[in-house]
Amino acid sequence: MAEQTISITLNGEAKEVAADQTGVQLFAEDKNIIAVRLNGEPRDLYTELHDGDVVESIALDSEDGLAIMRHSATHVMAQAVQEIRPDAKLGIGPVIKDGFYYDFDVETPFTPDDLKAIEKRMQRIIKSSQSFRRRVVTEEEALAEEADQPYKLELIKDKEAHLDPEAATEVSGKELSFYDNVDREGNVVWKDLCRGPHLPNTRYIKAFKIERSAAAYWRGSEANPMLQRIYGAAFATKEDLKAYQTRLEEAAKRDHRKLGAEMDLFSFPDEIGPGLAVFHPKGAAVINAMEDYSREMHRKHHY
Repeated sequence: MAEQTISITLNGEAKEVAADQTGVQLFAEDKNIIAVRLNGEPRDLYTELHDGDVVESIALDSEDGLAIMRHSATHVMAQAVQEIRPDAKLGIGPVIKDGFYYDFDVETPFTPDDLKAIEKRMQRIIKSSQSFRRRVVTEEEALAEEADQPYKLELIKDKEAHLDPEAATEVSGKELSFYDNVDREGNVVWKDLCRGPHLPNTRYIKAFKIERSAAAYWRGSEANPMLQRIYGAAFATKEDLKAYQTRLEEAAKRDHRKLGAEMDLFSFPDEIGPGLAVFHPKGAAVINAMEDYSREMHRKHHY
């Protein structure tokens, strides 16, 4: 019996492929392709293809590819946190410029040593080559699976959550889905409510760094609980990550707060409050010179 085929458009060209193919088979020879845009919607490579589908490849080093990789890194970080702190409650974990963050409800704030341990655990998870597998569920199933995760329950029940740019990484407004982290033996070792898409597996995360933690209100509202947010950066290559870190180091050297203290211009006493500068004599001299110049220019131009 002849093999059944379907007709698709692949990167602008008509193509006949086996009826049971997915993006995994289509791009088996190109490891830089980590996802597809299927009929205009980003999807992971495990998504089943159908006759008439329009398929566009998404490369790891593209804007879309970096966003997908960073979101997968967010899941790995959340998995690492829950392995170290099983009582951690999950908030949301969106992609941001150059990286990602995830919010956690934990009993005590994360310390620098905690962040080092989380990064080390992430490296272990990445090396284990876990795959990201999408699973569509009903609302009832989602509520049952997240029964001990109050923040996820809120997102599931909130029919407008998909309109929130940050919460939209979790829910789509169309259907609910989980992404399972599956080990090499086929066991689900972790999961998260998520619309996706994600990388084929964790080993595509080649360059990341946990940067810092901070307090943040759940969904940005002071009326909500204060959570602990962990920030990270991730890039397609170690060279790109190093270049990013170098940029941060150079920017830190030019930080006005650092330069002001070094040049004895001003300081920010804790007794007064953050962001309120107290100018020293040298700083006052600079201000006076600037004000004198401004007044002179106003008079000169008849203002």
